[in-house]
Amino acid sequence: MAVQVGQPAPEFEVQAYFRDKDNTDKQFGPIKSAELKGKWVCLFFYPLDFTFVCPTEIVAFNEALGEFQDRDCVLLTASTDSTYSHKGWCDAHPDLAKMKYPMLADTNHELSRAFGVLHPSKGIAYRGIYLIDPNGTLRYMAVHDLGVGRNVDEVLRVLDALQTDKLCPCNWKKGEKTIN
Repeated sequence: MAVQVGQPAPEFEVQAYFRDKDNTDKQFGPIKSAELKGKWVCLFFYPLDFTFVCPTEIVAFNEALGEFQDRDCVLLTASTDSTYSHKGWCDAHPDLAKMKYPMLADTNHELSRAFGVLHPSKGIAYRGIYLIDPNGTLRYMAVHDLGVGRNVDEVLRVLDALQTDKLCPCNWKKGEKTIN
């Protein structure tokens, strides 16, 4: 059964591509969920490298990376492609050349299966997005169909609301009153 809000997020150790590393030998390496404890984590899955909707999301999240960092939130993205495919795509796509956060390679599909986003017959991930708190608890999740991109501003709004640890009404934005 896939993880649910309020439960511990699945633990993982996967290989990642780090576009922002200067040394090619350091562009590939593991990421372990245990090393992320104490920070918020935003993990979003996308279907495939070398596609059309995916780079729009990846670039939009990259442009908002500072916003996530200001909230002490680590940004990660994942697909079922390999780290080498991630690198090839970033090398070939001018908008992806500026990537500053890791791209996880879920080649064995364990990560996408654990988060419940693995398409059963295509072997690719749906567009799942997850916010995990510093204790490793899943606090937010949404899954979009393969052809529908996500809204980065909405993810940041939800992150802000979760970080207040208070009741936040519909359409609440950072700085507005919460419900007592």
